Amino acid sequence: MGLIRRLRITQRAMERAMLGVSLRDQIRNEEIRRRTRVTDIAQRVAKLKWKWDPMLEWRPRTGKRIVGRPPTRWTDDIKRVAGSRWKQAAQDRGSLQKTYVQRWTSIG
Repeated sequence: MGLIRRLRITQRAMERAMLGVSLRDQIRNEEIRRRTRVTDIAQRVAKLKWKWDPMLEWRPRTGKRIVGRPPTRWTDDIKRVAGSRWKQAAQDRGSLQKTYVQRWTSIG
């Protein structure tokens, strides 16, 4: 099970606890979200991750390589969302950010 999905499940459980509602009450998640007015954790995480972009862009990779699969780079993540022409898409930062947040939250 993906990390984003687990975060969403945990958030919904906490929201139900805040309202004193159980799963047996069969209240839709949208209704619970409307009552609690809590933002979706996946969207919040994606937006916070986006803010790290300028800081990670300049950071050089130095040091020894670790054993195992190479870590996913920021550019790999952007390429997966925006395609191979991501540098051109990055010129319109607002549009790319919205697309990134939507796709990143739908992946998990």
